[in-house]
Amino acid sequence: MAHFKRQIMDAKGTRRALTRIAHEIVERNKGTDNVVLVGIKRRGGPLAHRLADLIKEIEGIRPPVGLLDITPYRDDRQVDDISGARAEAASLPFEVSGKILVLVDDVLYTGRSVRAAMEALMDRGRPRLIQLAVLIDRGHRELPIRPDFVGKNVPTSSSESIAVCLSEVDSSEEVLIIEEREFEGR
Repeated sequence: MAHFKRQIMDAKGTRRALTRIAHEIVERNKGTDNVVLVGIKRRGGPLAHRLADLIKEIEGIRPPVGLLDITPYRDDRQVDDISGARAEAASLPFEVSGKILVLVDDVLYTGRSVRAAMEALMDRGRPRLIQLAVLIDRGHRELPIRPDFVGKNVPTSSSESIAVCLSEVDSSEEVLIIEEREFEGR
């Protein structure tokens, strides 16, 4: 059983974090030349579009945005037709080769989703550089992966999880810590 523990970010906090990340992306890459954003489905997609809009406010140019479904690349799921599923996993309106890809996700936890996303991207070409932008970094890495851009670091225990709620997907706009409790029979 899970229950709400506390809100760690509201709509204004999310916008501030994304605005800061957008500025950092532009600064680190000295503009937007060859920069493309790739959102990891489900909530990384809306975040990538928001970042692209914010970058346009800063630079006057909106970088292209693609969407990536990492399901066929995950190491913890079985897919029946892996080659067909992998061929349809990405909706990228640009070539990957030679680009600076900013991979966007809502929460960075073990690093396995990011590993799957990088594998999916490498199947489509050889980017010049892959950077990682996440709204929340909660720690507990199982792979040597670190984000380049972080909205907020939120250390969590193994009994907690992070719920990112976005208006494009959910009925609210907030980030919550959820406590996972085992059923206590009495």
